[in-house]
Amino acid sequence: MTDIPALLVLMRELAAFEDYLTDFAVDAQALCERAFGPSAQCQVFVAESAGVPCGYAVALLIPFTYDLRPTCLLKELYLQPEQRAQGLGRQLLAGVASWAIDQGAGRMKWDVLVGNSRAERFYQCLGGRPVSKWLAYEMAEPALAQLAGQLPG
Repeated sequence: MTDIPALLVLMRELAAFEDYLTDFAVDAQALCERAFGPSAQCQVFVAESAGVPCGYAVALLIPFTYDLRPTCLLKELYLQPEQRAQGLGRQLLAGVASWAIDQGAGRMKWDVLVGNSRAERFYQCLGGRPVSKWLAYEMAEPALAQLAGQLPG
């Protein structure tokens, strides 16, 4: 895919905004294999302005939940600041929604960075709503290894 170098720039911009740039490890080969290869792990949507990539969304499916329909997980949605408020974010999200429906998904979920009120307004304007029923948790690699018995406790 010819957009990979530009897509990596956009991904680094999001990593900087969300403050994980020092941990960002995606390179062209990994992106090509994991997003566009024969065993792709996600679906990538690219927004362009004047033929130049200026935003992207990454989505993946979580197979079969309680209703035997997958959940579409919107992992990332990013537009360069100068491209916002022009309808491109809505187009990206609509593309993800269409793909999710084609995959038989029963819902779409995503996370919003705490304090990103502009993103919250954007998603709410399109019908998204915050979920207060669940509290997000994560487990980093050292804890995973310890739990798996690969590190001393």
